[in-house]
Amino acid sequence: MIARMAASEPVPQFPHDFLWGVSTSAHQIEGATDARVPSVWDAFTAQPGRVKDGSTAAVACDHYHRYGEDVALIAGLGVGAYRFSVSWPRVMSPGGLDFYDRLVDALCAAGVQPVPTLFHWDTPLSVEEAGGWLKRDTASLFADYAAEVADRIGDRVQKWITLNEPAEHTLLGHALGQHAPGRQLLFDALPVAHHQLLAHGLAVRALRAAGATDIGIANSHGPTWPASDDPADREAADFYDVLLNRLFADPLLLGAYPEGIGDLMPGDVDADLLVIAEPVDWYGINFYQPTKVGAPLTSGEATEFSGLTLPPELPFSPREIEGYPVTDFGWPVVPEALTELLLAFRDRYGDRLPPLVITENGCSYEGVDDQERITYLDGHLRALHRALEAGVDVRGYFVWSLMDNFEWAEGYARRFGLVHVDYTTLERTPKASYHWLRDVLRAQRA
Repeated sequence: MIARMAASEPVPQFPHDFLWGVSTSAHQIEGATDARVPSVWDAFTAQPGRVKDGSTAAVACDHYHRYGEDVALIAGLGVGAYRFSVSWPRVMSPGGLDFYDRLVDALCAAGVQPVPTLFHWDTPLSVEEAGGWLKRDTASLFADYAAEVADRIGDRVQKWITLNEPAEHTLLGHALGQHAPGRQLLFDALPVAHHQLLAHGLAVRALRAAGATDIGIANSHGPTWPASDDPADREAADFYDVLLNRLFADPLLLGAYPEGIGDLMPGDVDADLLVIAEPVDWYGINFYQPTKVGAPLTSGEATEFSGLTLPPELPFSPREIEGYPVTDFGWPVVPEALTELLLAFRDRYGDRLPPLVITENGCSYEGVDDQERITYLDGHLRALHRALEAGVDVRGYFVWSLMDNFEWAEGYARRFGLVHVDYTTLERTPKASYHWLRDVLRAQRA
């Protein structure tokens, strides 16, 4: 039997209507690549050296064929919602929406609310070859795709997410080239950010036209800590904070880019901002860690940080955060940074901030008896509760992830799941953290 950690005291009680969920993404778990058109990730992983273990997501967790078993695991956990992503390449294939019809039906039958994300980095390869997110037309194509999905499953879906982490897709996929599509444009990747934000706004309009009334986005955010009080370190940290936080939140919530950024964007930016700032019903935050940032190092050579290779011409340099435990990914575990982030959002955006939902929070650890993950989740739930006590309006929390999966450029080397997946047999085994969270949720309902 799996050992279970007994917390020193129960997780505090959250509001009775608080939404608990788990998250996944299509490319990371579905497999069945023969039942959809190619995506940028198929092309990327086919290139030698792009994925650390040389793997692909051709099978992944085979969720496409095993979704019934996975829905049963979700229902057994006791969460109220399942956040999954819809694969744009699958929807472009004949019968591709049939899979999501079946999945949504199964979730509804199990009493679990389906929460689809319309884009989680898997751009259709044909769209990429026509210019991808560097091209303005992609935003309109995305809105048409959103309308098609809503027309098919919108009768059973209430809560929608347009995009997942456009910051990471811009930075890792287009600026640094370490995710698909593998472009290394540095600051010339800024149009990718603008076109994703425009796609979000157009998708919100398309979903509204289809009758949707509960729409959000999932942006990644975290506190940025200066490496020291030196003015150069503070300036570098402020710039990093603009790129990873405000560049994607300000246009959505304030209708304006941070100072100087709008001048770097393509097209009629003022007109586009009216679309980008279409009101959302809630704002999703994916939180994993804070980042310490200082002035660029003077070595003139690329540096390694958290698995990334950073070119020397960047105007900032991330630094290691010492004094905290780290995950298997090397990410520092700092639960109080979640409280700090949420309070900062409340203070920065004031009455322009809609209700918040934590759309991802989780950690990479090996093993089925994953006590470290229990400690991580316990600490972050307490940090989240402190933010609620301080008056931040947070309506839900989704764990990343339901199951171990294809972790992008890391391949299968990192395990974020509450459920262990044997990638040879595809057997699912609930971990200690699954049982712990199930018991926490039972206590929340008591």
